[in-house]
Amino acid sequence: MNTVLLDTIRHNTWATGRLIEFCRDQRLSAEQLEVRGVGTFGGIRSTLRHIVDADGSYVRRLAATEIPWVDDEREADLDELRKRASEAARLWEEVLARPIDVEAVLVIDEGTRETRTGIFLAQAVNHANHHREQVCAILTGLGIQPPDIQAWEYAWDTGRIWDRPAGS
Repeated sequence: MNTVLLDTIRHNTWATGRLIEFCRDQRLSAEQLEVRGVGTFGGIRSTLRHIVDADGSYVRRLAATEIPWVDDEREADLDELRKRASEAARLWEEVLARPIDVEAVLVIDEGTRETRTGIFLAQAVNHANHHREQVCAILTGLGIQPPDIQAWEYAWDTGRIWDRPAGS
Protein backbone atom coordinates (compact mmCIF):
# COMPACT_ATOMS: atom_id res chain seq x y z
CA MET A 1 0.00 0.00 0.00
CA ASN A 2 1.28 3.44 -0.93
CA THR A 3 0.23 4.96 2.37
CA VAL A 4 2.25 8.13 1.88
CA LEU A 5 -0.01 9.00 -1.06
CA LEU A 6 -3.35 8.13 0.54
CA ASP A 7 -4.20 11.50 2.06
CA THR A 8 -2.97 13.36 -1.01
CA ILE A 9 -5.02 11.35 -3.49
CA ARG A 10 -8.03 11.05 -1.20
CA HIS A 11 -8.05 14.81 -0.65
CA ASN A 12 -7.78 15.30 -4.40
CA THR A 13 -10.78 13.11 -5.20
CA TRP A 14 -12.76 14.43 -2.20
CA ALA A 15 -12.21 18.05 -3.28
CA THR A 16 -13.36 17.40 -6.82
CA GLY A 17 -16.44 15.54 -5.63
CA ARG A 18 -17.26 18.22 -3.08
CA LEU A 19 -16.96 20.99 -5.67
CA ILE A 20 -19.21 19.15 -8.13
CA GLU A 21 -21.81 18.52 -5.42
CA PHE A 22 -21.65 22.14 -4.31
CA CYS A 23 -22.24 23.38 -7.84
CA ARG A 24 -25.10 20.92 -8.28
CA ASP A 25 -26.68 21.95 -4.97
CA GLN A 26 -26.51 25.63 -5.98
CA ARG A 27 -28.84 24.85 -8.87
CA LEU A 28 -26.79 27.07 -11.13
CA SER A 29 -28.48 28.12 -14.33
CA ALA A 30 -27.19 26.95 -17.71
CA GLU A 31 -25.90 30.50 -18.18
CA GLN A 32 -24.03 30.47 -14.87
CA LEU A 33 -22.48 27.10 -15.68
CA GLU A 34 -21.00 28.59 -18.85
CA VAL A 35 -19.62 31.82 -17.33
CA ARG A 36 -15.87 32.04 -17.84
CA GLY A 37 -13.44 33.77 -15.58
CA VAL A 38 -10.37 35.69 -16.68
CA GLY A 39 -7.58 33.20 -17.30
CA THR A 40 -9.71 30.12 -16.70
CA PHE A 41 -9.98 26.94 -18.74
CA GLY A 42 -13.64 27.52 -19.53
CA GLY A 43 -16.98 27.74 -17.79
CA ILE A 44 -17.82 25.87 -14.61
CA ARG A 45 -19.28 22.78 -16.30
CA SER A 46 -16.54 22.48 -18.91
CA THR A 47 -13.81 22.98 -16.31
CA LEU A 48 -15.31 20.38 -13.98
CA ARG A 49 -15.59 18.02 -16.94
CA HIS A 50 -11.94 18.70 -17.80
CA ILE A 51 -10.87 17.91 -14.22
CA VAL A 52 -12.84 14.66 -14.11
CA ASP A 53 -11.78 13.51 -17.57
CA ALA A 54 -8.12 14.26 -16.87
CA ASP A 55 -8.31 12.47 -13.51
CA GLY A 56 -9.82 9.47 -15.26
CA SER A 57 -7.10 9.63 -17.88
CA TYR A 58 -4.35 9.69 -15.26
CA VAL A 59 -5.77 6.88 -13.16
CA ARG A 60 -6.61 4.61 -16.10
CA ARG A 61 -2.96 4.73 -17.14
CA LEU A 62 -1.84 3.70 -13.68
CA ALA A 63 -4.60 1.11 -13.27
CA ALA A 64 -3.97 -0.27 -16.78
CA THR A 65 -7.70 -0.30 -17.48
CA GLU A 66 -10.11 1.37 -19.85
CA ILE A 67 -12.54 4.08 -18.77
CA PRO A 68 -14.83 4.70 -21.75
CA TRP A 69 -16.19 8.03 -20.53
CA VAL A 70 -12.74 9.64 -20.62
CA ASP A 71 -12.89 9.78 -24.41
CA ASP A 72 -16.66 10.28 -24.65
CA GLU A 73 -17.44 13.58 -26.38
CA ARG A 74 -21.10 13.67 -25.33
CA GLU A 75 -22.29 16.29 -22.85
CA ALA A 76 -22.21 15.36 -19.18
CA ASP A 77 -24.27 17.09 -16.52
CA LEU A 78 -23.13 17.55 -12.93
CA ASP A 79 -24.78 14.32 -11.78
CA GLU A 80 -22.91 12.39 -14.47
CA LEU A 81 -19.66 14.13 -13.59
CA ARG A 82 -20.14 13.16 -9.93
CA LYS A 83 -20.60 9.50 -10.94
CA ARG A 84 -17.48 9.63 -13.06
CA ALA A 85 -15.49 11.30 -10.29
CA SER A 86 -16.62 8.56 -7.88
CA GLU A 87 -15.49 5.89 -10.32
CA ALA A 88 -12.10 7.57 -10.67
CA ALA A 89 -11.80 7.77 -6.86
CA ARG A 90 -12.49 4.05 -6.60
CA LEU A 91 -9.82 3.32 -9.21
CA TRP A 92 -7.32 5.51 -7.37
CA GLU A 93 -7.90 3.38 -4.27
CA GLU A 94 -7.17 0.26 -6.35
CA VAL A 95 -4.00 1.82 -7.74
CA LEU A 96 -2.82 2.82 -4.27
CA ALA A 97 -3.48 -0.70 -2.95
CA ARG A 98 -0.64 -2.00 -5.15
CA PRO A 99 3.02 -1.02 -5.13
CA ILE A 100 3.83 1.95 -7.34
CA ASP A 101 7.31 2.28 -8.78
CA VAL A 102 7.67 6.05 -8.91
CA GLU A 103 10.80 5.65 -11.03
CA ALA A 104 9.03 3.61 -13.71
CA VAL A 105 8.87 5.34 -17.07
CA LEU A 106 5.52 6.24 -18.65
CA VAL A 107 5.15 7.23 -22.27
CA ILE A 108 2.86 10.28 -22.50
CA ASP A 109 1.63 12.94 -24.88
CA GLU A 110 0.66 10.57 -27.66
CA GLY A 111 4.03 8.86 -27.56
CA THR A 112 6.14 12.03 -27.84
CA ARG A 113 7.50 12.15 -24.27
CA GLU A 114 8.52 10.00 -21.33
CA THR A 115 8.26 10.80 -17.64
CA ARG A 116 8.66 9.10 -14.29
CA THR A 117 5.53 7.78 -12.62
CA GLY A 118 6.17 9.99 -9.58
CA ILE A 119 6.00 13.11 -11.77
CA PHE A 120 2.85 11.76 -13.42
CA LEU A 121 1.23 11.45 -9.97
CA ALA A 122 2.34 14.95 -9.00
CA GLN A 123 0.87 16.32 -12.23
CA ALA A 124 -2.46 14.56 -11.61
CA VAL A 125 -2.86 16.30 -8.25
CA ASN A 126 -1.51 19.67 -9.40
CA HIS A 127 -3.76 19.69 -12.47
CA ALA A 128 -6.92 19.13 -10.43
CA ASN A 129 -5.96 21.75 -7.82
CA HIS A 130 -5.24 24.32 -10.51
CA HIS A 131 -8.59 23.91 -12.24
CA ARG A 132 -10.65 23.58 -9.04
CA GLU A 133 -9.36 26.99 -8.02
CA GLN A 134 -10.51 28.36 -11.38
CA VAL A 135 -14.03 27.07 -10.70
CA CYS A 136 -13.91 28.65 -7.24
CA ALA A 137 -12.84 31.96 -8.79
CA ILE A 138 -15.77 31.85 -11.22
CA LEU A 139 -18.17 31.10 -8.36
CA THR A 140 -16.76 34.03 -6.39
CA GLY A 141 -17.25 36.25 -9.45
CA LEU A 142 -20.89 35.16 -9.50
CA GLY A 143 -21.20 36.27 -5.87
CA ILE A 144 -21.28 32.69 -4.56
CA GLN A 145 -18.94 31.74 -1.72
CA PRO A 146 -17.29 28.50 -2.92
CA PRO A 147 -16.88 25.56 -0.58
CA ASP A 148 -13.72 25.15 1.46
CA ILE A 149 -11.88 22.36 -0.34
CA GLN A 150 -8.48 22.76 1.27
CA ALA A 151 -6.69 19.76 2.74
CA TRP A 152 -7.51 21.09 6.22
CA GLU A 153 -11.24 20.90 5.49
CA TYR A 154 -10.77 17.37 4.14
CA ALA A 155 -8.98 16.51 7.38
CA TRP A 156 -11.88 17.84 9.49
CA ASP A 157 -14.40 16.03 7.28
CA THR A 158 -12.58 12.71 7.60
CA GLY A 159 -11.36 12.89 11.19
CA ARG A 160 -7.71 13.34 10.17
CA ILE A 161 -7.37 16.48 12.34
CA TRP A 162 -8.71 17.27 15.81
CA ASP A 163 -8.47 19.72 18.66
CA ARG A 164 -6.15 18.82 21.50
CA PRO A 165 -7.70 18.52 24.93
CA ALA A 166 -7.39 21.65 27.07
CA GLY A 167 -4.14 21.71 29.05
CA SER A 168 -2.26 19.38 26.71
